[in-house]
Amino acid sequence: MQVTVFASSASAVDERYAAAAAAFGARLAARGDELVYGGTAVGLMRVLAQSVRRGGGRVTGVLPQLLVERGLADEDCDELIVTDGMSGRKQVMIARADAFVALPGGFGTLEELLEVLTLKQLGEHDRPIVLFDVLGFYQPLLATFQHLYDQRFAKPAYAALYRVAQDLDELVAHLDTPDEVELPAKWD
Repeated sequence: MQVTVFASSASAVDERYAAAAAAFGARLAARGDELVYGGTAVGLMRVLAQSVRRGGGRVTGVLPQLLVERGLADEDCDELIVTDGMSGRKQVMIARADAFVALPGGFGTLEELLEVLTLKQLGEHDRPIVLFDVLGFYQPLLATFQHLYDQRFAKPAYAALYRVAQDLDELVAHLDTPDEVELPAKWD
């Protein structure tokens, strides 16, 4: 399975987030899954990719030329794909994915997550999307989603677009369980 993971490039975060990223990377490698990620050698992305490699797993990094020029590329990737920009990066990461996982992250992680959620809502794909809720990181976002449902900006049924995992076993179970829900059309 190719698992596209959205994760932080920040290094100055609580060490428990890095530990969770490392544990997830080790689990991916042990399962024989391939990591597809943002291709940088910084932050949680670096920790995740290193952990997959340590476990003998395959790592594909995808990043824009701008980040290569800034010296952020993870040159140890099995495959490193350089795109013209951030949009092209996302297109490759989405196209390669059998499933998506959002680790804790900043604006970029949220933007990538929201794009795959929107594409799924529109019927562009039916692959699993899992938020790894390390230390309750995604609780404020999930509360915002609930607010969207409550105010009828989104249908409550769209909570089925994504799954939330509190630990690695739950995360892996979500990856291995295909979506079998039928979502209502956005404009019905």
